[in-house]
Amino acid sequence: MEPASSPPQEPALKGTFAAVLLLGGFLAASWVLVFLLFLYRN
Repeated sequence: MEPASSPPQEPALKGTFAAVLLLGGFLAASWVLVFLLFLYRN
């Protein structure tokens, strides 16, 4: 018996990965910008 709980859904997974990557990149970039602003103002 083969497990039927893992059908191939590559496009959806790729889209989700791209969205998470973009969101993480945006959060990291905004954090770095705020940190640089903090360093600059001190």
